[in-house]
Amino acid sequence: MSEWLLTPASMGSGPLAVLTSVIYLFFLIYQVIVFGSYMSLNLIAFSIVRHVTRGGREMYLPRVYDAALPGVSILLTAYNEEKLIATSVRSLLQLNYPQFELVVIHDGGNDDTIGIMIREFAMEPCPMAFRYEVPCAPIKAVYRSLRFPNLVLIDKVNGGGKADANNAGINVAKYPLYCGMDSDSVLERDSLLRVVRIFLEREDTIAAGGTVRIVNGCRVHNGQLANIGLPKSRLAKMQVLEYMRAFLFGRLGWSQLDALLIISGAFGVFKRDTVIRVGGYKCNSLGEDMELVVRLHRYHIENNLPYHINFVPDPVCWTDAPEDLSTLRKQRIRWQRGLLEVLSEHRSLCFRRGSGTVGWIAFPFMIVVEALSPMVEILGFIFTVLLYYVGFLNPEAALMFFLATIGLGLVLSCSAILLEERSFHVYPRFSDSINLFLWAILENLGYRQLISWWRLVGTWHWLIGKKASWGVMARSTSWVSEDSKGA
Repeated sequence: MSEWLLTPASMGSGPLAVLTSVIYLFFLIYQVIVFGSYMSLNLIAFSIVRHVTRGGREMYLPRVYDAALPGVSILLTAYNEEKLIATSVRSLLQLNYPQFELVVIHDGGNDDTIGIMIREFAMEPCPMAFRYEVPCAPIKAVYRSLRFPNLVLIDKVNGGGKADANNAGINVAKYPLYCGMDSDSVLERDSLLRVVRIFLEREDTIAAGGTVRIVNGCRVHNGQLANIGLPKSRLAKMQVLEYMRAFLFGRLGWSQLDALLIISGAFGVFKRDTVIRVGGYKCNSLGEDMELVVRLHRYHIENNLPYHINFVPDPVCWTDAPEDLSTLRKQRIRWQRGLLEVLSEHRSLCFRRGSGTVGWIAFPFMIVVEALSPMVEILGFIFTVLLYYVGFLNPEAALMFFLATIGLGLVLSCSAILLEERSFHVYPRFSDSINLFLWAILENLGYRQLISWWRLVGTWHWLIGKKASWGVMARSTSWVSEDSKGA
C-alpha cells in the first residue's frame, strides 16, 4: 500500500524494500487513527454545541438558580506575580456570584507580590483556625482584607509548585466547592455562575471545567475584559488555534463520552471534600491538574461510586500565553512530562474491567494519539529524509503525502474555527476569522514540528529521569490597561 512513496529503483522483494514499505504503512495507519479520532470528537462537538452554549440553553440565564448555588472558594496561586496579581484580584472580586471567597496563596516568592496585596487591598493578619487536611508546606500567616471581607491572603513557605499552593488553599477554604485558578488569568463575570450550575443539574458531579482562551491581544481595564482581539505575536496566534482545538471539540467531545481526563488548572471547579478524600494534589507531579482528575476517575471506578466529571464550554477564562520561544519551550516540555507521568502512574486504568469509556477509549487515546505523537512525527520526518538521501524516495509522492498531512491538520483547525463561529463568535471581526485561517496554514510550516520536537525532548527527560522543575515563566502584561497594573 505504501510502495507509491518509493522510487522504482528501490522496488523489489528485498528485505530493505519490505521493511521500508512496512514502516511507511505504519505511519500511514497512525495518521488515519489520529485524524479519525479527532474528527470523531469534532462531530460529537458539532452535534451538541448548540445545546450547551449561549445560543441554545435558557438554563444559563443569570438568576435562575441563585438561591440554591453553593458557596465557592476561589484559589488563586501566586509565585512572583507582582505584575499581574492586583489585576487578577480586582477581576475576581467583581464576579457575578452570590457567595464566594477569594483565597490568594503567596507561595514564598521573592518579589513584591505580598507587599502589593497588603497595600492595594488593605490586608491585615487574621487569626484563623484550620486543619492540614491535605499535605502542604507550612503556612506562615493568614491575612484578611479590611475593605473586602471575602478576600483572604495566605503567606506560606514555598512548596515547590502549584500543587502544594493549591493544597494550602484547600486547607484554608471554607466553602464546599473550590475553583482553582492561575494568577495570570481573568474570568468573565458570569463564568462561575455557569460552571457551578452543572453541580446542581447533575448531583453526582465532582468536578467541572470551562473554556480557556488566550487573553493576549485583548484589553483588560480595571480587572474587566474591555475589548477582545487577536494577539499581535505570531506565537500567541498559533496558540489561539491550539486552545480552540483543545477545548471546543476536544474536551467538549470527551465530556459527552463521560471520559474527560483533563480539567485545565487555569479554570476548574471541584468538590472540596472529594478532593480531600483522595489526598489533594500530588506535589511532585508536573501535571498535577490532570493527575488529580485521573485519580478522581480511578478512585470512583475502583470503589464503584457514581460520579461525573464535566466540561461546560460556555464559561470562559482568559489566560496569558507565552510570546517568546524560551517560555513556550519550557511549557511544552513540562506538559509532555506531566502527561507521561500521569499515564505511567495510572496505567492500571487502561482497559480495566468496569472502567467504561475512561479506560477503554480515553486512556488509550491519550497514550497512542497524544503521548506518542511527537515521537512518531519526528521519526517519520527523519525516516523520510534518510530515504531521500539514499535515493529511495519518490519526491513527488512524498510531497503529496506531506500536503495531505497538512490538509488533514488544516481540516481540524478550520473545523475548530467553524465551531467557534457557530457557538460563541468571540472574535467579532470577519478579518479575525480570515487571520486565524491563514495561521492555520502557517502553523504547519515549522511551528507544529517545533512543538513536536520540544515534546520529544520532554519525553526523553522523562525516560532518563531528569530532575524537573517549573522554572521561571515570562509573563506578558500588554493586555493590562496602564491604570490597572497595580502597585
